Amino acid sequence: MQLTVTQTPINEYQGDALILFVPSEGELPAATATINNELDDFINQLQQNDDIKGKVAQTLVIPQAKGPRLILIGLGQQPVKGKDFIKALNAAASALKTSAANTAAIDIRDIELDGFDTEWAYKQIGQAFQGALYHFDECKSKKDENPNTIESLTVIADNTAELDLKFGQALAKGMAYTKKLGDMPPNVATPSYLADEADKLATMSDNLATKILDEDKMEELGMGSFLSVSKGSIEPGKIICMEYLAGKAGDAPHVLVGKGITFDTGGISLKPGAGMDEMKYDMCGAASVLGTMLAIIELELPINFVGVIAAAENMPSGHASKPGDIVTAMNGTTIEILNTDAEGRLVLCDALTYAIETYEPASIVDIATLTGACMAALGRVNSGLFTEVDDLAQELIEASNTSRDTVWRLPLQEEYQELLDSNFADIANIGGPLAGATTAACFLSRFTEGQKWAHLDIAGTAWHSGGKAKGASGRPVPLLVNYLANKI
Repeated sequence: MQLTVTQTPINEYQGDALILFVPSEGELPAATATINNELDDFINQLQQNDDIKGKVAQTLVIPQAKGPRLILIGLGQQPVKGKDFIKALNAAASALKTSAANTAAIDIRDIELDGFDTEWAYKQIGQAFQGALYHFDECKSKKDENPNTIESLTVIADNTAELDLKFGQALAKGMAYTKKLGDMPPNVATPSYLADEADKLATMSDNLATKILDEDKMEELGMGSFLSVSKGSIEPGKIICMEYLAGKAGDAPHVLVGKGITFDTGGISLKPGAGMDEMKYDMCGAASVLGTMLAIIELELPINFVGVIAAAENMPSGHASKPGDIVTAMNGTTIEILNTDAEGRLVLCDALTYAIETYEPASIVDIATLTGACMAALGRVNSGLFTEVDDLAQELIEASNTSRDTVWRLPLQEEYQELLDSNFADIANIGGPLAGATTAACFLSRFTEGQKWAHLDIAGTAWHSGGKAKGASGRPVPLLVNYLANKI
């Protein structure tokens, strides 16, 4: 989709459609009022007749015999809350995509936002309209020959809006890539597939290089915890390192570590069959790191950033780990495996150790679909945030508020650590039935001591379950891209 900025008035636009916003009360925004006046008070009459009441995201498409069709979008009350503005933009993008129009113009300069500036608003435009183009048909034998699309969007604004629109568009492309990787079937999206995708990204930027650790190298490095998971599958595990070095030479990189369990049966601690197909989404932490890297490349951000992916399958077999096994992690910690379905932390702990020893990061954040307990606590609204570093927590919370990809900070207190005590090893891989999200984070904290580290549990936010809604969400790419962009 092409994004164009112009200062030409909206009533002179010659394309297919005009996107106009209608509030639930008060005066029409300037662009809508201009068209309303030219059409002899037509939009006001539609409001008076209750054809459009201005409720948030309400949509009405009006064909025009002469000139562009009108796509009217309810805006709610002004000043408009950030979440309502995003809902309105998504409704506008969806209406444009499903209409017969391929081109449109939009002008939001006179819309009053509650707590957000126009720079933020233009980022949301780029994200919403580019994001509407996501469509997954990779595995269908009959593809839509003429899929609905958006060829171009003309934004009436000052030229300074171009960078913000580009930021939002790049973010949406990263989200779409994350969604595609998550939606791929697990017989395609294997650890080797993720490694190949990382190599493809490296061809897009001279600043990016990839390094892949195979199981022989992991054995040499003493990654017994990771290998205890991957050994149950015929698919070999991989640790994938993507080194994007576009910042100042010698500056320590910011590191993201993604959980990439490309399918999670639970291992010997087998999951129930119902809904197990959605366990292909257990690699969405890894997918979000790849999506974030794509967005960073698109934006050419001058930053030193390393993405590390711990990719493996968790399968039951004669080679799989058993409850009661004890394994040794890369840092020498011995781990009693009480439940083989708590495998994400087993691959992440070795990946974290490797990332810390190799890159000496300025900050390190892991992203994982780690616990059902976090989903039970926060639902599908917030991702769980765990860290003992207050300034890092604040940075991530600010990025989440800006991106509207929200998080909620959960406790990580010393008192929870004793729940991981083991009679036979240094640590157990689960902490019992209580505080499951926190004990999982406590486990990871044992491998990140002294680091500026945070853990994001995205079990509830990485995908949508069931029916037509089922699919990867692309979260937390908006949070991560904003977090990294704020480091510049």
